[in-house]
Amino acid sequence: MFMPRALKVKRPVQEPGHCLNKKSKTDQEDCDQRNLQASTQKDEAWEDLKTQTDKGEHLTEAPKCESGAQSSSDDAEEEEPVKSFKKSQRWPEPGEPVCVMCGRYGEYICDATDNDVCSLECKANHLLQMGIRAGDYAFNVKDKNTDGKTSQPHHPAVNLGTSEAGYSYREDPFISGLTDEQVERIRLELGIKTEGKDVRRPIVEFEHCGFPSLLSGNLKKAGYEAPTPVQMQMVPVGLTGRDVIASADTGSGKTIAFLLPVVVRALEEAAHGICSPLGLILTPTRELAIQIERQAKELVMGIPNMRTALLVGGMPLPPQLHRLKSSIKIVIATPGRLIEILKQKALKLDKVKILVVDEVDTMLKMGFQQQVLEVLEHVTKEHQTLLASATIPAGTEELAARLVHDPVRIAIGEKNQPCANVRQILLWVEEPSKKKKLFEILNDNKLFQPPVVVFVDCKLGADLLCEAVATVTGLTTVAIHSDKNQRQRNRILKGLLDGDFEVVISTGVLGRGLDLVNVRLVVNFDMPNTMDEYVHQVGRAGRLGHRGTAITFLNNNNKRLFLEVVNRVKPTGSILPPQLLNSPYLFEQQKRENQKNKMQHDDILVTKNNLLDIIKKHDRRKK
Repeated sequence: MFMPRALKVKRPVQEPGHCLNKKSKTDQEDCDQRNLQASTQKDEAWEDLKTQTDKGEHLTEAPKCESGAQSSSDDAEEEEPVKSFKKSQRWPEPGEPVCVMCGRYGEYICDATDNDVCSLECKANHLLQMGIRAGDYAFNVKDKNTDGKTSQPHHPAVNLGTSEAGYSYREDPFISGLTDEQVERIRLELGIKTEGKDVRRPIVEFEHCGFPSLLSGNLKKAGYEAPTPVQMQMVPVGLTGRDVIASADTGSGKTIAFLLPVVVRALEEAAHGICSPLGLILTPTRELAIQIERQAKELVMGIPNMRTALLVGGMPLPPQLHRLKSSIKIVIATPGRLIEILKQKALKLDKVKILVVDEVDTMLKMGFQQQVLEVLEHVTKEHQTLLASATIPAGTEELAARLVHDPVRIAIGEKNQPCANVRQILLWVEEPSKKKKLFEILNDNKLFQPPVVVFVDCKLGADLLCEAVATVTGLTTVAIHSDKNQRQRNRILKGLLDGDFEVVISTGVLGRGLDLVNVRLVVNFDMPNTMDEYVHQVGRAGRLGHRGTAITFLNNNNKRLFLEVVNRVKPTGSILPPQLLNSPYLFEQQKRENQKNKMQHDDILVTKNNLLDIIKKHDRRKK
């Protein structure tokens, strides 16, 4: 039986050593109890609150710290009471939690839903909206215990639909009734390719998974009406506990495809202690981790005891450590900050049942590879692994295969190819003319669709180009790169999504995974160093099925990539510049590629069956 606990205060960022306290009323308990039983409507709750405020009744605090040693001065220090009304709460700074009801600073956590709220007013509205409890309960929380434990009022149990511990994936009768030919036709039409033993059939609707009612409702509220191809195949495979290596276009819905198995796996059993999560998601960038946690919160909203923790660098450590003390089930982290916390022994990964590595091609490069392997040393071998990215090169796939056991490989569309929804334009532009060409694009009414993301290859170049664009065009322009602190980066990203900026000059920090849904034009001012990065960057313009345009500047400085550019971009129907097609560097690369293929073709294993054929083929005597 689930019983919501009292409102719990978050640790303030400004005072990392400050002890968190639970608030409770101490005066007129008999009168308040009668009011609680009599007041069943929200309006009566407001009247009770106003009466208590007029009489000077405030919420008192019961200390709740793990370290028992506290000075008398700390005990005597007066704490600020829980805010009653949302109008008393400030607006959040970038990166701070946001109230789910009004958007103000989410200073508190609602224990019934694990959502951030700003005041008792918004908690009451939130509980009323979720149908978990009468809204007036938020104003009548009592605490008769002197040890700081939360009292459990005797209220009727809440009907949460399907038992969270009783769910297991079963193939829907509709899917089971399809013939093998029909299943293959579905996969062929949707571009789904699979490799592995006993691969589950793809679903056609989310209802075919039979999710618990709350999870199913949250999917619809978040706007996920019908599954994308990668979700259709990856979700049923992931729900059955199989390891997965998935490759799909940018913006194809991979995040929800791996989040659903993570959430369901976390629902299967209770949390193992306060610092032992059941699910772990690793990402290469802070911005991507923040986005994934936001989507995870949308899925678990209203589900009891389903808490998430965001562990990323560039943000204060104490609040993240405090969050881990709340029986977290799912952790979303960047490797560096996660290792830092593991060294402090503030987190244990020995109970992790499912591990996700997003953007696996980046995570297994030299920069992250050692960190990822170090994290995996803390995870038990008996866990499920999901690996996902838009591009998985052959070398990376070989290394990724060592992290999984008997995996199912899923590829959607053409593997490692640019997103089909993005129109690609490659322009031959010499270095001195790049700025002039960019200004022409930004002044072209047909091409310019703000906000525009311009990718460059270095941080100094981003700042200089930002200043030049703002001066020449007069457009609202901002630069984002790794030298900016996390607060600045969060503010810029939020401004980009809200349409506050017309042009954003970025290094690779915006190049992977982020859903920049309002971006329709991307300009690669500097050609990326690899074609995999090119695929990810042009994919920022074609998110969630929307069509977009990507313009890339090319010249002889990028000659090392000429052959890959032709091989990957030409099949999409894009027109390539004649300077590229007639380049001697391209001809030389094509020649070496043909020689390499010929040598591989001629290197045939001699057997008893083909020996005579080989002799005849190389016989130079005239017949």
